[in-house]
Formats: sequence, structure tokens, C-alpha cells
Amino acid sequence: MTTPSIDTFGMQRSLRQCLANMAALLYRQGHVLETVTVPHRGLDPTALETLKSDSREWSACQRILESSEAATWNDQRRFVLTGMGRELLFDMFGEGAADCA
Repeated sequence: MTTPSIDTFGMQRSLRQCLANMAALLYRQGHVLETVTVPHRGLDPTALETLKSDSREWSACQRILESSEAATWNDQRRFVLTGMGRELLFDMFGEGAADCA
């Protein structure tokens, strides 16, 4: 059995911080978690620009979410969480916090 490296723990912490910040920013903008957890929904470019203008941290978090493959762009070119991103979010906030039916 291998032990996760310090880098893995650092990435997990960064992802969790980004997901927590994302959730807070979404709620302040009037969104719900399903906006990013349901694959056919997502944040459009206008919503992303609003998040970016409201938070200095958003651009860095978006990069971390994408580079770690916790988030991606759907077919409608909207920003959504991947399966891994959703699982991590549900681990943090509980499955009922954002059901993806």
C-alpha cells in the first residue's frame, strides 16, 4: 500500500478550498450547487465573468479545478464539475447538498 505524497495532500486541500469558495460565491450570485453539478447545466461565460469580478480568488480556483480535472466545459461550453469534482463536493457538503438527478 502506498502513502499519498505531500503534493497529493496539497492538491486535495487546494481543491477543497476552491470548492468551498466556489460554493460560497455561487450562493452570493444567486446560484445553487446544481448549477455546476448537473452536467447539462453549468456556468456560462457571463456568470464566470461575474464570479471573476466579484472575487480575486476565482481565476486561480478555476485554473486549479480545471488542471486537476475536477471541472471541465460541457458541450454547451459551460463550466461544470466532473464526476471527480462532484464526488469531492459531495464528500464535503453531503450528497443531499447538491443532488444530480
